[in-house]
Amino acid sequence: MARFSLLLCTGVSGTTRCAPTITTPPVSASVSCLTSRASCWIVARVGKFFFKGVFGMKLYNLALSNFASKSRVAIYEKGLDIELVDPPGGLGSAEYKKVNPLGKVPALDIGGQLIAESEVINEYLEDKFPEKPLLPKDPEGKARVRSFTRHHDLYLEPPIRALFGQMSPKTRDAKVVEEKLADVTTRLDQVEAMLAPNGPWAVGNMFTLADAALTPTLFFAVNLLPAFGAKSPLEGRPKLAAWWGRVQERPSTKKVLGEQAAAMAAMQRRG
Repeated sequence: MARFSLLLCTGVSGTTRCAPTITTPPVSASVSCLTSRASCWIVARVGKFFFKGVFGMKLYNLALSNFASKSRVAIYEKGLDIELVDPPGGLGSAEYKKVNPLGKVPALDIGGQLIAESEVINEYLEDKFPEKPLLPKDPEGKARVRSFTRHHDLYLEPPIRALFGQMSPKTRDAKVVEEKLADVTTRLDQVEAMLAPNGPWAVGNMFTLADAALTPTLFFAVNLLPAFGAKSPLEGRPKLAAWWGRVQERPSTKKVLGEQAAAMAAMQRRG
C-alpha cells in the first residue's frame, strides 16, 4: 500500500526551507514555497497518481455562500488541498473583521497575506496553479470568460440576493419582489444569450471560471424563485437548462452543489 512523505516548510525574510519529517519510498515530490511567507505547496507522485497539497493556505468560507462556493469550485477543479474554515465569530463579526476588514467570505489567507473577493481569489489560484487551467490561453477567450463573471457579479447575482430578505410571506414587500423578479428574468435571458450555442460549458468546450461563477448562483435561482410564484429559471431557456444538467454531474460542481444543499437544509431546520 502506498504511503507518502510529509514535508514541513517554513520561511522568513526571503529564505524558505522544506524538510521531510516522514520519508517512505517510492514517493517523489516537488516543492514550491513563497519566499517571504511560511507557505508551500507540494506535488507528490506515487506511481501514476499525483497529489497536491498547499501548506499555509486557508479559505474563510461558508458552505451556503455562492461567492465562497465559486472559489471552492476552482479549488476542487484544480485539486488543491486548501483548508476551509468558518469565519471566526461569524460573518461580519468584530473578530472576523480583524482578519478581513470587509467581514465577508470568501477570503484566502496565504501564509498571513489576505486576498478577499471571490474573483480575485480565483484569478490568483489560476495564476499560482496553472496546471489545470480555468481560463483560455488566448486574450479573446479570457475576455469572454471575464465578461461572464462580471455579468454574474454585477447584474445577475444582486437581484437574486435582494430576494433573500423577502422569503417570509408575512414581511414580504410585493413591489420589491415584482421589481427584482423582473430584473432576474432579464438577467437570465442575457445569460441564455451569452452561453455558447453548442456547449457543453458556458464559453464552449472548456470548463472555466465562468462556470464556477454561475453554478452556485443558479442553485439559488432554481431553489428559491418558485417560492415567489415565478417559473423555473430553466423554463424557456434551453441552453441554460442543458448546461445546468451537466454541471450537476461534473465532480467539482456536484460536490459544491451538495454542500450548498446540505447547508440550506440545515438552515431550514434551524428555522
